[in-house]
Amino acid sequence: MTVEVVVYPPAEDGGRRVRVGAHFVGMAYSLLDVAEFLERAGMEGVEPENVAVADWVEWRGSGPETWEH
Repeated sequence: MTVEVVVYPPAEDGGRRVRVGAHFVGMAYSLLDVAEFLERAGMEGVEPENVAVADWVEWRGSGPETWEH
């Protein structure tokens, strides 16, 4: 079973809300933050570069290269 991961569009401060499954896990300001949230959620071995290209991460509004509103 694959966990649904959604990264929402940047807020005015550049942070992007991150949801893992049904739970919001935090506000990310970089790929490193997203990887850390996924590790805390129980996904092992997640690296920032994997998050950027993973097909199981849904990037809403813009892709992983956008961290500014």
